[in-house]
Amino acid sequence: MKLNQCLFLGILVTTIFSCKQKEYVDEIYEKPEIIKEASSQFLSPEESMKTFYVPKGYKVELVASEPMVDEPITIAWDGNGRMYVAEMNTYMQDLDGTGTNRSISKIKLLTDTDGDGKMDKSTVFIDSLMLPRMILPLEDELIVNETYSYDLWSFKDTDGDGVADKKERVYYNENRRGGNLEHQQSGLLWNLDNWVYTTYNPVRFKFKKGKVVVDSLENMPSGQWGLSQDDMGNMYYSSAGSENPAYGFQQPASYGDYNPEGRLSEGFIEPWPIVGTPDVQGGPKRLREDGTLNHFTGVAGQEIFRGHKLPPSTYGDLFIPEPVGRLIRRAKVRVENGKKVLYNAYDEAEFMASTDLNFRPTQAKTGPDGALYVVDMYRGIIQESNWTRKGSVIRPVIERKGLDKNIGKGRIYRIVHEDITPDKKPELLGKKASELVEYLGHPNGWYRNTAQKLIILKDDQTVIPELKEIALDNSSIWTSLFDTDKDLGIARVHALWTLEGLGVVDKGLIKAKFTDEDPRVRLTAIRLSETFLKKGDTDIFAALETLSMDQDIDVVNQVALSLRYSKAKKATELLKSIQDAYADNEIVSHAVKESLKKDDSKLAQLKARISNRPLGEKQSILRGYDSYKQLCITCHGPDLAGVPTEDGALIAPSLIGSARVVGDKGTLSKILLNGLIGPIEGQEYGIMMALKSNDDQWIADVLSYVRALNNVDGVHKRIVGNARKESKDREDYWTLEELEALEKEKK
Repeated sequence: MKLNQCLFLGILVTTIFSCKQKEYVDEIYEKPEIIKEASSQFLSPEESMKTFYVPKGYKVELVASEPMVDEPITIAWDGNGRMYVAEMNTYMQDLDGTGTNRSISKIKLLTDTDGDGKMDKSTVFIDSLMLPRMILPLEDELIVNETYSYDLWSFKDTDGDGVADKKERVYYNENRRGGNLEHQQSGLLWNLDNWVYTTYNPVRFKFKKGKVVVDSLENMPSGQWGLSQDDMGNMYYSSAGSENPAYGFQQPASYGDYNPEGRLSEGFIEPWPIVGTPDVQGGPKRLREDGTLNHFTGVAGQEIFRGHKLPPSTYGDLFIPEPVGRLIRRAKVRVENGKKVLYNAYDEAEFMASTDLNFRPTQAKTGPDGALYVVDMYRGIIQESNWTRKGSVIRPVIERKGLDKNIGKGRIYRIVHEDITPDKKPELLGKKASELVEYLGHPNGWYRNTAQKLIILKDDQTVIPELKEIALDNSSIWTSLFDTDKDLGIARVHALWTLEGLGVVDKGLIKAKFTDEDPRVRLTAIRLSETFLKKGDTDIFAALETLSMDQDIDVVNQVALSLRYSKAKKATELLKSIQDAYADNEIVSHAVKESLKKDDSKLAQLKARISNRPLGEKQSILRGYDSYKQLCITCHGPDLAGVPTEDGALIAPSLIGSARVVGDKGTLSKILLNGLIGPIEGQEYGIMMALKSNDDQWIADVLSYVRALNNVDGVHKRIVGNARKESKDREDYWTLEELEALEKEKK
């Protein structure tokens, strides 16, 4: 189909970008008739694959399935392409989640021994785990985090049998994480900036010279299941709890959480399944007349595709699995006057969709072979037991369809294109640092990031001169390594960040890169110049002033972001100059506004606000502030006013001025202990989950923080303890009517 033939012709095509943007056009499948009531019967992998619909030219290939994998939730590759698969073997094995907290989950190690793209060897690398959530392969070890814990453990296989035989804790946090399974951290993403990030927690890590360096950031995005990054290290978060398919991607997380209105194009939050979705927590209000899901709800495991073995138009697109809708959205990332805006790549259709009710895509990943991988947990229930209890909307549907019986399986697929052959397995682990340098220019982002990581872990200082040479001018190297056009600019970006990871931020090199022809390199140089700004160095201000008038809006925005690290009067003057010049640009204006705050912060404001309170209450409020940011912020928002959806509705009610918040402390405690269901002041918000798995002090701290922002006194853990005793035999959610009746009885 030619670019100017924007005709329907019985086949849906990309409409947003085809004619207007002159981009490559993917044809999508002939849209099938919607199946409103599909069978929930288990299908073999081959049978299930027949239910998949993908654009013309794309193919889905099976990489692994049961019994090789069982309840897979996330995958990661080591430098030689061996795949680690984390399994949640106790997840929702019945309708009530019986036995969820048994430590019997596993991490498998899968190997493709004959290079055909299908895994044919499997070992249990680690067993007896508590629902492993995060995995990060380093050089000769795997970093692992388990549910309900903040700790990071290193596992090594010292004898090469595919089974870990050495275990060491490399990060310890005495606190245990409360809440349910859906509100735990995920990630462990080695970012371009050499920090390793997770969701929820305002903490990041560096693995350097055998040690773990820990740093905290005050206002990071939170997110739930899944974390991805683009070429410049901007991370993409999502949240099923707040039905938010993508956020946090406007700027690097180190500069704070920023989600401007309009980052999702009109209609973006509407998914287009091809099968009825009866098992949705929101019930009928989340369904169209044909029974399909009308709003993203279970978004998870999103990925910016950075591979080189699909059509070029897919590079940099965001792929968002929606396990409740049995589909994967492909989003185009468009930059509009500095703002990143997401558009569905297809008109009322999705990149991948299935009519198999057990298809549960929980993660998409760019593979070492350049293809797109999909983790399918393949099961009946995808909601955690908090949402399936008696009284919930979803429980009768699960029982009617028998979805609770569908457990113990799982599949991993890769999506390829019929005209493009995927790469063979990588072989990076045995290479020296000097041999890895050339892979910083690989067309596959997986190679570039993996090579950067391995060079830094080796800490081989002898490659520094070569890295500097590449950063300065790499136009004459790598002439025959790759069979595709080379992106020399992004290679220079990686060279600069690899130098940073080796402890080298050369001022002369940074100043030279301020004038690089590629705006991505100029932007990188500005970020790295923060090293000097933090030390009070004013020598680079002349260059930054020139860059503040750069033709590329991203470069100007980066100047505004970075100047927050200088306390010099000149920095403030330059920020105000940028403010005047870009008053009509919301992205740059936001960066300037935040940078002008400099030493001001939400935490500092909170401390000032509670300065006259007793010491014990202040400590409780500050602990509650941390806990709120890690859990409650997903639905109630950073300002406690509720998180709005793109259509203007709130995910959860505002906690500012709430009669429940400022009212009876015992009643408020009961809401957190058992959760809340039903309308609030005539408005339906869904279910407020139970938090009684947390101890009394944790709940008291959160309530004290929320009440402090309402200018009323805190809550003592004794009050929470009494509320727990009074409702100890209760399993169901509360309703406001029940709580109001109890209050009247007390009076």
